[in-house]
Amino acid sequence: MTVLEPIGTATARPSSVRFLGDRRAYWRLLIRGAGLLMVTLGIYRFWLTTDIRRFLWSNTEVAGESLEYTGTPLELLIGFLIAIAILVPVYAAFFLAAFDLGPLGKYSGLLGFLLLALLGQYAVYRARRYRLTRTIYRGLRFYQSGSAWRYAICAIFWWALTLLTLGLAYPWKESRLERFKMRHTYYGDLAGRFEGAGLSLFVRGLPMWLLIFIPLAAAATAIVQSFDWPALSDAIAQGGDDVLGRIEGASPGLAGAIVFAMVATGVAVLIAAFLYPAFQALTLRWWASGLRFGDLEIRSRLRIRHVYGAYIRLLWYSILFAIVVGILGIPGYFMVAFLAGASEVSVGRELLATLIVLAGYVIVALGYSTIYRATVMLSLWQLSMESLELNGIAALDRVKATGTPSSALGEGLADALNVGGI
Repeated sequence: MTVLEPIGTATARPSSVRFLGDRRAYWRLLIRGAGLLMVTLGIYRFWLTTDIRRFLWSNTEVAGESLEYTGTPLELLIGFLIAIAILVPVYAAFFLAAFDLGPLGKYSGLLGFLLLALLGQYAVYRARRYRLTRTIYRGLRFYQSGSAWRYAICAIFWWALTLLTLGLAYPWKESRLERFKMRHTYYGDLAGRFEGAGLSLFVRGLPMWLLIFIPLAAAATAIVQSFDWPALSDAIAQGGDDVLGRIEGASPGLAGAIVFAMVATGVAVLIAAFLYPAFQALTLRWWASGLRFGDLEIRSRLRIRHVYGAYIRLLWYSILFAIVVGILGIPGYFMVAFLAGASEVSVGRELLATLIVLAGYVIVALGYSTIYRATVMLSLWQLSMESLELNGIAALDRVKATGTPSSALGEGLADALNVGGI
């Protein structure tokens, strides 16, 4: 089955997962939600998020029985308001600290970034706990234990190591953090675990990393070799107003090296964009194949070409949307040009022109967000679910109910810090 076929046409298999949602119904849900987001100035997103989750959960059938999402929009709204009440004093404290002439003010930006990064990872873990406790299967609840602060510290460490190794530590980061999460994940009283090996993902992703890194390394090498380092040191040491001119004179090959570096960097960016769907497919398949719940083993058969199909659909719809916006936006453009070029300047004219531009921006942003959700996100959910094979599903028959619902504070923090997910 490919992403271009209607959803819900897959043939059922024993111990399989199917997605039965109707794509047109999902489009209608998103389009209605985008309109209400505009009218409510974004407040409707809590209701839209809940509708999306209910659609995806209820149309996902595992071994003949559907998932159920029991979260409510009001929970998300309250969690978001509590998160804002927590974050506003934090932002205010670092803003005031920036005016301090002492060490605290000097490093307030770095300290603020580290604190927000830590809060972001804390929110990721707490948001996952909330979603799990609102997920029901066969009348039993999923839930998550463990310390969110400990997870956040581990995540910051592994992200720092990933940055220091230029991405080479990413597979081990994913493996370690997923082990932490699954070690504290339960379906009823059935404990989960993760058995995916970082080395396995590293071996599969290394060729892609090399294809991207080699042009970047060539660009950096060209820049470094273009400098006459002793002459450069003398030019800087002389000081004065013409430092840049002397640096350029000391490195006659610098201009050519900069051009080469720009071209090589552009090539690396294009390669990264082209390979991203392939890496995403590899990562999803590796992650899903490492999930375990007791004797239940999960295997994924996700195909790379199907993920590319999702992004091709995104590109196609984005082009069509751009054409439509371009045609319908012509009257708005002339209106703004007329208001801006009027001989009589007035607050009303400026305000009207600003509102037209703002409305156009919001429409374009919501349009592309809707297209991405209806193409890539929906297709990835469908493909990921329908590629799964479950072995030992009889283990779920012996599960006993346990666990209690978690608060929506994590979801609120994740929303406020823009680190949320489905």
